[in-house]
Amino acid sequence: MNKGSERTFEDLVEFIGDEMDFESGFYNDSYLDRRITARMRRTDTEDYQSYQRLLERDDGEREELLDSLSINVTGFFRNPEAWERLRPVLRELTESNRRVRLWSAPSADGREPYSAAMLALDDPEIDARRVEITATDINADILEEARDGTYATSQTTDIADELEPLDDYTKYIEQDGDTFQVRDRVKEMVTFEQHDLIRGDPKRDFDLVFCRNLLIYIDSEFKVPIFETIRGSLREGGYLMIGMTETLPAECRDSFEAVDKRHRIYRRV
Repeated sequence: MNKGSERTFEDLVEFIGDEMDFESGFYNDSYLDRRITARMRRTDTEDYQSYQRLLERDDGEREELLDSLSINVTGFFRNPEAWERLRPVLRELTESNRRVRLWSAPSADGREPYSAAMLALDDPEIDARRVEITATDINADILEEARDGTYATSQTTDIADELEPLDDYTKYIEQDGDTFQVRDRVKEMVTFEQHDLIRGDPKRDFDLVFCRNLLIYIDSEFKVPIFETIRGSLREGGYLMIGMTETLPAECRDSFEAVDKRHRIYRRV
């Protein structure tokens, strides 16, 4: 595949931003290039210029690209060891608060907030009756999938394997062959909303915020606004959990102290 010049790539990214209402400037070029190149392969397109011409005439491909560019890589209990380290945090929060508010941002297809709900229900030392979970994403279509709560095992995803941290996942998931449906008792703990983490307003008085595996795709200049939104959304002493390969921006480190640095759990100070 001869993708063309750097200038042609920049032209394509500019087109995506201007004509497709996608905030391409928030994301780093390597992430955009990987997702665009994957769509070029699927459409047998040889270079950026040809792919831009395809986008200009094919509304269906525009939708496919926008779906690809939306960050929706997730899984139940992704990095299980980190979830194990979260147990004592949720135990402490539900022991000392009548209401415990969690925010999953971005929530993608819902498996992260549902994981938090199932962990609370599954652990006898966590009072799940006190837990409320808000899940947000910028992508309205993926939020509809999340509300439905239906997932399927595929060549790249083994849902039963993802649910292994639970003693008996059938309490929370109804299985029909390779299809898994989240039960109502789990869904009732989660509210889904559309929200832009970069440009949207902070939320209020959360006890725990998940912001995992987003920052690795975001251009460095936009990471600080994200953490400012998160800090403004956490109550004093509230917890933050980021992805295992992510770090706090230097400008924000005075706002958080490490609770478990290896597993990227912090507390607002």
